[in-house]
Amino acid sequence: MLSKPTTEPAQAKPKDQLRFITCGSVDDGKSTLIGRLLHDSKMIYKDQLTALERDSAKYGTTGGEIDFALLVDGLEAEREQGITIDVAYRFFATERRSFMVADTPGHEQYTRNMATGASNAQLAIILIDARKGVLVQTKRHSFICSLLGIRHLVLAVNKIDLVKYNKEIFDRIFADYVAFAAGLGFTSIVPIPISARYGDNVVNCSGNTHWYDGPCLLGHLESIDIRSDSASQAFRFPVQWVNRPNLDFRGYAGSVASGSISVGDDIVVAASGRTARIRRILTQAGDLPCAEAGDAITITLEDEIDIGRGDLLARPTERPELADRFAAHLIWMDKDPLVVARNYILRIGSQTTAGSITAIKHRIDVNTREHLTARTLNLNEIGFCNVSTALPAAFDPYEVNRKTGSFIVIDRHTNRTVAAGMIACPLRRAANIAWQPVAVGRKERAAIKNQKPCIIWFTGLSGAGKSTIANIVDQKLFAMSRHAMLLDGDNLRHGLNADLGFSEADRAENIRRVGEVAKLIADGGLIVICSFISPYKAERDMVRSLVSKEEFIEVFVDTPIEECARRDPKGLYSKVKSGQIANFTGIDASYEAPIRPEIHLRTMEKTPEQLAEAVVDVLMARAILDG
Repeated sequence: MLSKPTTEPAQAKPKDQLRFITCGSVDDGKSTLIGRLLHDSKMIYKDQLTALERDSAKYGTTGGEIDFALLVDGLEAEREQGITIDVAYRFFATERRSFMVADTPGHEQYTRNMATGASNAQLAIILIDARKGVLVQTKRHSFICSLLGIRHLVLAVNKIDLVKYNKEIFDRIFADYVAFAAGLGFTSIVPIPISARYGDNVVNCSGNTHWYDGPCLLGHLESIDIRSDSASQAFRFPVQWVNRPNLDFRGYAGSVASGSISVGDDIVVAASGRTARIRRILTQAGDLPCAEAGDAITITLEDEIDIGRGDLLARPTERPELADRFAAHLIWMDKDPLVVARNYILRIGSQTTAGSITAIKHRIDVNTREHLTARTLNLNEIGFCNVSTALPAAFDPYEVNRKTGSFIVIDRHTNRTVAAGMIACPLRRAANIAWQPVAVGRKERAAIKNQKPCIIWFTGLSGAGKSTIANIVDQKLFAMSRHAMLLDGDNLRHGLNADLGFSEADRAENIRRVGEVAKLIADGGLIVICSFISPYKAERDMVRSLVSKEEFIEVFVDTPIEECARRDPKGLYSKVKSGQIANFTGIDASYEAPIRPEIHLRTMEKTPEQLAEAVVDVLMARAILDG
């Protein structure tokens, strides 16, 4: 017969849940503390205890005693090394409250894992080894907790038994920590001397610390008042799904992020500004008169207005920010560094849009909180950045609403989540700048030229023949009395892009500027011929997104690198070989070849004249030259 955790009567109300994390320096005893909590609060089944005793003999670090850390260190590598690598979540409950605890790693290289665990936590237990005091990693984790909006801390001075339960050491550590944390904005910091290994002040108060008159850890976790203020916040409802089962029903499904709403209340679509009145609030159990934060509901409206997945609904009197530029803290979580100006995918709530990091204002040294200059962010680094989105995004500052003020950044090419962001504020210029309407548009300008505007984008390795073929295409169009403009990479680096180098970030910015210029020229009704190495798919896709699908023609000038090096028209390959040039595309910098270009030119099979004619044939077939 298995021993079971305490159960409640069937009619008992659902328990309030506290979400907390344990963090601190390596080997401060985070996993051991959680294991001790589970064991002493009788949250472990007999078979789990038997397995724990067996694992302690194999992996344990406590001699012949039970190693409680093994309850949460589930990965084989964690057990072998005696450390936490991944975030481990555990759920348990007492008669007074239910808990979700995240055991986060202490190593700096796993900062992203720690940030993941902290993102939904209401309280953090910062463990400090009584023998070592406040360490660099303690400060780093405290800063990240502050950045992610955690306002309640327990300062658990662990291994107090190893300093003979010394009050002076405990008081000194608490004073040192309070001095450090003065500017981090914590609402409460409760110090508790504990021994996770022996259970002192974990579940019950210990006689070994007779000088301590505060609560034990579990008692504090059960009693601390961390009632969510989500219900009192402004109403926010991110639409996750438009429910249209038949012609007679249209509902908007999602979970209330904050605030409350009732049948008959007015709502506004943040992006469009359109308003409507709520007719019904539906759940799986039936209709509700009102809904509040955390409720999963479907809303129907009295008026038919355009609402889609990703829209954010709010009260007309409590609208969120709406901007296409904002400032945000960014935690970089990918092995490949951030590339400024590169086109990424941003997911803000349920809204997905293209966007880019336009500037890094500073990088934050999480150990000292010092602001440092930076051109990129590497794995686990945190920066304060300016962000630009292709579409206006609806949001609240993160410190106001954690759910509508956070976002993730996704790499378009690999589909990896590369960063997590916390929005600080909109950049007001985004709201102050509007498109100025013009009387004569691109359609009218193209019509008098008897052609359709488009961007012909030649991409390929240096020496592949891009410029040669692009020049011939330009000559042929000129001979046909068509209006075209040729933009060549080398020419633009003499002027518009003279300030850029050849780092990955500078290459991305180079293409971003060229893409914007090409779009402006296309708006004038011209055919824009662009010849650029443009090695990264993300940047080429960014330019493609600036115009309609039929107006972007990607031309892959496919030449083997051996042939490019043999031609070496500018002597660049020779300089690379002699070590005079670094970061050269195709040699020590990558080139991402187009997967499905509109035109694929294989230069080893035909002459430049024939290849240029093939491009013109495609333009004719697409009626680009017919107006």
